[in-house]
Amino acid sequence: MADRALRGMRLGTQSMETPSHAELADRRDVHYDCPNGHIVTLPFSVEADVPLSWECHCGALALLRDGDRPADENTKTQRTHWDMLLERRTIPELEELLDERLQLLRAGRLG
Repeated sequence: MADRALRGMRLGTQSMETPSHAELADRRDVHYDCPNGHIVTLPFSVEADVPLSWECHCGALALLRDGDRPADENTKTQRTHWDMLLERRTIPELEELLDERLQLLRAGRLG
């Protein structure tokens, strides 16, 4: 008898409550703009914190429309050879080295 009472039910996967008396939370549609031209529209609760970015279906990072842009934390400023040289030497030291090399070049000691 006990096995007949559960016939046709999937245990643990369905609720026995009906949705007729359920109240849904107030929602709002949030739009994200993808750099590839796609528009992603998602429903969020009015009380929810909306993220500044969302992954588009194409894999690009879509940004919140009319929202603040997230700060780029991963970008580093590119250092040039001159920047790295100035970390090791000062301008007067570089001028002194240049004068020494020019004297050697004019004397014919550099080939």
